[in-house]
Amino acid sequence: MAQDEALDIGQDKSLLLVDDDEPFLKRLVKAMEKRGFEVEMAGSVAAGRAIATARPPAYAVVDLRLEDGNGLDVVEVIRNRRPDARVIVLTGYGAIATAVAAVKIGAVDYLSKPADADDITNALLSNGSDLPPPPENPMSADRVRWEHIQRVYELCERNVSETARRLGMHRRTLQRILAKRSPK
Repeated sequence: MAQDEALDIGQDKSLLLVDDDEPFLKRLVKAMEKRGFEVEMAGSVAAGRAIATARPPAYAVVDLRLEDGNGLDVVEVIRNRRPDARVIVLTGYGAIATAVAAVKIGAVDYLSKPADADDITNALLSNGSDLPPPPENPMSADRVRWEHIQRVYELCERNVSETARRLGMHRRTLQRILAKRSPK
């Protein structure tokens, strides 16, 4: 998206950014202000909930994992206070289960870090009728397996023993898989 291209943000340009990565948050605030948004920032779930309760924004970008809890708590407050808000969940820990949870609770999109300001702006302003293009690099078989394990783990409320039982694998094997980073 070109910098001089006019954005159709609408009358209410309020944008809440919630992320505990301060350098990233400051860069994103500047980039979104340049695009015409009126930005408020929060570095925690508590601060995000307070702002969302006092001044529900028209737009929000919320990190999923914050030091003091889950960003979906902020999404829920925004959705309850302002049902028409466009909320994007942003995270460095992308998993299908968390993406589904984010969309069910009211997020319009789910982006993995690193996402740049153009990606975020496009997601915030998309009307949802355009289908995204097919992925250039689809997930590997290892990644699909890892995503499935993460989904079952979340459904079992992060209980390792129950997840291992349902997946038919040894508990220690599951613990080793969970301790590793996600495959590409």
